[in-house]
Amino acid sequence: MKQVWSLLGATTAAFILISCSQKKSSDASSGWTPLFNGTDLTGWTVKIKGYDTGDNFGNTFRVEEGMIKVRYEQYDSLRDRFGHLFYNDEFSHYKLRVEYRIVGEQCPGAPGWAYKNSGIMVHGQTPESMEKDQDFPTSIEVQLLASDSLVQRTNMNVCTPGTNIVMDDQLILDHCINSSSENFYGEDWITAEVEVRGNNVISHIINGDTVLQYNRPQLDERDATYAKLIVMNGGDKMLSKGTISLQSEGHPIDFRKVEIMKLDD
Repeated sequence: MKQVWSLLGATTAAFILISCSQKKSSDASSGWTPLFNGTDLTGWTVKIKGYDTGDNFGNTFRVEEGMIKVRYEQYDSLRDRFGHLFYNDEFSHYKLRVEYRIVGEQCPGAPGWAYKNSGIMVHGQTPESMEKDQDFPTSIEVQLLASDSLVQRTNMNVCTPGTNIVMDDQLILDHCINSSSENFYGEDWITAEVEVRGNNVISHIINGDTVLQYNRPQLDERDATYAKLIVMNGGDKMLSKGTISLQSEGHPIDFRKVEIMKLDD
């Protein structure tokens, strides 16, 4: 009997090993590369308003249960201490895919507009180039939003801290533009993709549906960061590359997958 179970155990283990090997091979052949290793924040840098780069005040960004979690237990009040978790490389042409869920209760003192609100920042400045008391990196923000009985809004809208975009050949000076998505309720996992084609088109895709597109992301001459960042961008206000970061804006959020597919220029 013991030999039978040993054989069964060996067979099962072999099957699991083959299955895992096939899955790993399949993931690699699909072109997707994980940016989050599921264990820790290796390869990422924290910047929270009012703190030095790398100071993860209050353990705001942490890895638990194989997920990046954004939490606020050590905050007495948010007091506009917005935070961002930056991946350490810059990218230009790529698809970014995250699986996320917005959970729990908002941090005390967080602004009303940040309720069930987080985001992915693309074409962003580096954390080292941010001022210590800067609210948000100059970037393009892909909003991650949820709805409930208190607030209803579309998901994956775009906001433009320190930047502008073009839609239908018109320069858009409004800070935020709504997508065409449905409202998302509850705490289910959602798959959000952003397809970035340098300075050409950026597309927002949610659960496989494209809900927003725009062009020519660029620095905003009206913003306080413009003078410094245009120099760092070689004198060009058009943005063709930049950092990727995940946002801490006052509402808890989980990310269980963050992966990238590089695209041809």
